[in-house]
Amino acid sequence: QLQFVESGGALVQPGGSLRLSCKPASGLTLQYYTVGWFRQAPGKAIEGVSCLNYLKEPTFDADSVSGRFTISKDKDLNTVYLQMNDLKPEDTAVYYCAGQIGATARAMCRAYPTYSSATWGEGTQVAVAS
Repeated sequence: QLQFVESGGALVQPGGSLRLSCKPASGLTLQYYTVGWFRQAPGKAIEGVSCLNYLKEPTFDADSVSGRFTISKDKDLNTVYLQMNDLKPEDTAVYYCAGQIGATARAMCRAYPTYSSATWGEGTQVAVAS
């Protein structure tokens, strides 16, 4: 089962930017995976944020982050990133990444948290406040 290590979270002011990084805990390649970023705000369920199929376009973004967040990958580094711009207080959450074979980007973001096999790492904390 694929496990990930997330990093890059921090406390930032509204309007600021962060870039999160996600790498497999093992040496497995992400070539055949759909990878997504998810977040869990205090007192709320985990929700899909931005997802990509490792080999194909387009990506899928939640309406709440569209135009502000961008998911990307570096095949050579086997790493997925989430560039977050114009951060808002409502973006405060623990951010997780996860991978699944055989999913579209849209399906990953919309449905992965409902899978009985969904696996979450420790995540990285993003806090947006003055």
